[in-house]
Amino acid sequence: MLPDRIRVASLQYFIRPVQTFDQFRDQVESLVETAEDYRCQLVVFPEYFTIQLLTLGNVKRPIEEQVRDLAGQVERFQEMMSGFAKTYNIHIVAGTIPVAEDGLVFNECFVFSPRGNMGVQGKMHMTRFENEDWKVRARSQLKVFETEFGRFAVNICYDVEFPEIARAAARRDAHILVVPSCTDDRQGFLRVRYCAQARAIENQTYVIHSGTVGSLPMVPAVSLNYGQASILTPSDFAFSRDGILAEGNPNQEMMVIGELNMRTISDTRTNGTVLPLLDSVRSNEIAANVEVDVL
Repeated sequence: MLPDRIRVASLQYFIRPVQTFDQFRDQVESLVETAEDYRCQLVVFPEYFTIQLLTLGNVKRPIEEQVRDLAGQVERFQEMMSGFAKTYNIHIVAGTIPVAEDGLVFNECFVFSPRGNMGVQGKMHMTRFENEDWKVRARSQLKVFETEFGRFAVNICYDVEFPEIARAAARRDAHILVVPSCTDDRQGFLRVRYCAQARAIENQTYVIHSGTVGSLPMVPAVSLNYGQASILTPSDFAFSRDGILAEGNPNQEMMVIGELNMRTISDTRTNGTVLPLLDSVRSNEIAANVEVDVL
């Protein structure tokens, strides 16, 4: 039986230079421990927060080389996060880290459960800097993760700008959409934020958005960061007036915590003021039968 309520934490993660892997580990663990202290069942890290680890090496090299070196930290990163999930009895959506496979590099989000299980969601749409400068490639498989508090899916940053993906997850009974992001300016942030809010409304789902803040001036593409974590809801009577359950102060290091009513989010799909997820079946039929009228 699913719980009526769960508490979740979304991070505005401050990326800063580190001198050792243990320094990175300490920063991450302190955040997981804080989420556990506030009785959260889920904590979300942002996309590419692992870029911090590039400062352990020569940041003057071409970024394509640095990203591939970072992929060499994946096993150590997985072991660290899996250990935290078990130690603090919490689900962790562990942001993203580059992963090397058959000579290619992918941007992947690992998900860890308190029982030690691990899942992975690859990013499915590459931004221009990822594709052209970092030479990171796209995945093509959407996952829905089953937990004791229900199902959720992960849309990594740019992926949330493609509504078909989130809708596919909602139709598989995902009631939470997690959006780890990394955006360097306000325009990029707002593209992700506005689309995340749209996904919450059209799929009648909670959206947990986590972003990077701070800067690594020596690292291209993350030399600046603009971020604001949030927990978003459908826009209906049972939820927050403006569809925002919680949000942080932009560009500050902080954790946003909110309590999700899982019974309410499930009920709204059949008893809401409007039923966009149910009615989307009709919109698909209409979209398949478009006519062009010449005026």
